[in-house]
Amino acid sequence: MSNPPRNEPLLVLRALLDQAIQRALPERNVPTFLPRPPLGRTLVLGAGKAAAAMAQALEANWPPSSPLSGLVVTRYGHVPVTSKVLQRRIDIMQAAHPVPDEQSVLASQKMLALTQGLTKDDLVIALISGGGSSLLTLPVEGMSLSQKQALNRSLLDCGASISEINCVRKHLSAIKGGRLALACLPARVLTLCISDVPGDDPATIASGPTVPDETTCSQALGIIQKYQLQLPDALLQALQQDALETPKADQFDAMHHEVQVIATPKDSLEAAARFARSQGLRAYILSDEMQGESKEVALVHAALAKACAKGLGPFERPCVLLSGGETTVTLAAESGKVFGRGGRAGEFCLSLAKSLAGEPNIWALVADTDGIDGIEDNAGAWVGPETLQKAQSLGLKVDDFLSRHDAYGFFEVVDGLVMTGPTYTNVNDFRAILIL
Repeated sequence: MSNPPRNEPLLVLRALLDQAIQRALPERNVPTFLPRPPLGRTLVLGAGKAAAAMAQALEANWPPSSPLSGLVVTRYGHVPVTSKVLQRRIDIMQAAHPVPDEQSVLASQKMLALTQGLTKDDLVIALISGGGSSLLTLPVEGMSLSQKQALNRSLLDCGASISEINCVRKHLSAIKGGRLALACLPARVLTLCISDVPGDDPATIASGPTVPDETTCSQALGIIQKYQLQLPDALLQALQQDALETPKADQFDAMHHEVQVIATPKDSLEAAARFARSQGLRAYILSDEMQGESKEVALVHAALAKACAKGLGPFERPCVLLSGGETTVTLAAESGKVFGRGGRAGEFCLSLAKSLAGEPNIWALVADTDGIDGIEDNAGAWVGPETLQKAQSLGLKVDDFLSRHDAYGFFEVVDGLVMTGPTYTNVNDFRAILIL
């Protein structure tokens, strides 16, 4: 197996990321799963970072003569500019992520209103992707938007897994956890999902607004207690009494309902692996479901990479180690603590750089496939053998930045930020470690 050019490792890594993103683009995946138009009308409803691009792909491939209308909501700035001339039959709203705002509530209210008057001859196509939990927000009775926002912030900061976060969200929502689908009765519902969650469970993607939910009020209450989250007494009591239970599978028995997961993290990792092999590299996919603290997951990756560089372990160089999933960053509550800027991809790279300690012949690129790491303008960061040396020459200490969760600040100074802009899709974390 021939070696790739040693002076272009970052170009190779960026090409791997581009291949992963291209594989998950709605314009590539949506058309394959579109059904025939129904006897009645077709209503499109959707939420997520990819929702606008999914709606555009659907509209571009839907028969012009077939009735089509609807509404999707996406993150601010995540509406792609298209050169295709569309009739614009599907409205697009923009709202806040990861903490909802008034537009998130307004979009939810408008979607529920659009479901009124549907018949058994009508078809609802739900376009669901990651980020929809925040973008599609309608608090249960007795909960204000400000209370919902505070809970979202606490959930994001406490280190809870995405499954735990969405369990709580679903039980405190009037639209998620299958409730949007029930509002569409008696119409047929087809849900098309782009997965951003480990395991690709449609009930977890965007908190499953159109699929049954098997989690319970008791589980949601347990998560709230586990992380010591604050909730009004009336809502705690409602959870204790199972008054906020989500729709279960038996409530969907009377509905013609189908779910298709049209793009997954595994698909994107496999696309990157194929490209790597075309460049003369061995490619190893570690997992598409990795979870845990970003800085801890990075230590495992660093150990594998260093072993490979020394000719140890199961991997043979030159190679690239690929992984996906969704890690977390827990912000410890400390009096007077001031946190920096950054997301889980950047935090992973900070920890990885520290552990690699300038190991030669190892480079890495880690990014969120939606193009936004946390709430910053970067997709992620990259690390090379010179990263630590450059930081030290500038007087930067990795431990200081790790303690403040300030990955953005670190990599901005050492010129290690990865910028893609919004990608209009989302299959979560992408990690590539190149060992030459």
